[in-house]
Amino acid sequence: MTRLPNLFSLPALLGAALCAPLWAHAEPYLPASGAQVIETLPRRGDPVQQELRRLRAQLNAQPNDVALATTLARRYIALGRSETDPRYLGYAQAALAPWWKQAAPPPPVRLLRATLLQSTHQFPAALADLQGVLAVEPQNAQAWLTLATVQTVQGDYANATSSCARLSSLANELITVTCVAQVGGITGRALQSEQLLALTLERSGTTAPELQVWVLTLLAEMAQRRDAVTLAETRFQRALALDPHDSYLLGAYCDFLLDQKRPSRVEALLADQTRIDALLLRRALALQQQGKTAPLAADVAELDARFNAAMLRGDTVHQREQARFELLRRDTAKALTLARKNWAIQKEPADMRIYLEAALQARDRDAAQPVIDWIAKHKTEDAAAAKLVRQLGESA
Repeated sequence: MTRLPNLFSLPALLGAALCAPLWAHAEPYLPASGAQVIETLPRRGDPVQQELRRLRAQLNAQPNDVALATTLARRYIALGRSETDPRYLGYAQAALAPWWKQAAPPPPVRLLRATLLQSTHQFPAALADLQGVLAVEPQNAQAWLTLATVQTVQGDYANATSSCARLSSLANELITVTCVAQVGGITGRALQSEQLLALTLERSGTTAPELQVWVLTLLAEMAQRRDAVTLAETRFQRALALDPHDSYLLGAYCDFLLDQKRPSRVEALLADQTRIDALLLRRALALQQQGKTAPLAADVAELDARFNAAMLRGDTVHQREQARFELLRRDTAKALTLARKNWAIQKEPADMRIYLEAALQARDRDAAQPVIDWIAKHKTEDAAAAKLVRQLGESA
């Protein structure tokens, strides 16, 4: 569940996140009673909602106004992230409807389309749009940053590094270094990349909170991968102080806490976050660690319904999370199948780990060979992955 940096929402370039695996579930839900609160609707007096209604009304009157449509779509994308609500992504696509099916829409529309396509892991189409934008606007910083992120997710590290390099003259130093560090952190330069990024953040002076959260979360994950537990905890806490509701950050921190066998903290953090599939999964894992069988059974039933609904929709975005779920309920064969399918699409450290865990639980070292080879080829440094590789070797 990578962060896709978003430079749309502030005058200065900053990092935010559109994190597909953390989007809330969208299948029909039957409440237990008529008294149950299903959804709290935005207040009509909310200034953000008032502004959105104003923009929607203007766009309804001028549906072919590119500037107006892209402004509204950007607002929806930013709100979709902050509210962790996938409906806003649909609203963004609707705002771009007059150009959505065009082969080469105007660059601002095409960039937004790429952002929305990557959110559902339609990476080839997103890459085509990004390259189309850059062919027309080679100085477009957002397009280079988004391209680098997608290339990193897919394991195309050489081209990701080249895309990051193009940012050096287009974005501030912190964004450029963060882009490069994301690649270096998983290609044999972990400690050097982490130290450079930490130094760049500390000397960057006044930095937008959204950018700080992005950088601090990445730094925490980097420290976690080399087993620097205290440092990782400090960085996660700094990021949470800036944005305690960031769903990518919450998921990453809860994974850290689960590794540290601190499930009660996970349960407390996610008490009101269960509408988000990936966070509900982490709560279930926390309940499993604590041996709380009754609430765990309820969460497992809910997750099963959500993942089944996603499969019926042809949704493959959640394969990594679903593989973890299948391991939770000890269906190792299904978990390994899902992990293998997910690996064909994306190759982040979390994808490596779930594949190795599934292979270990299935006692199938040969199945893990593609990941073992990948780690060796790219000199990926990850303490948890290295431990799993050792265990696979011992089991063989």
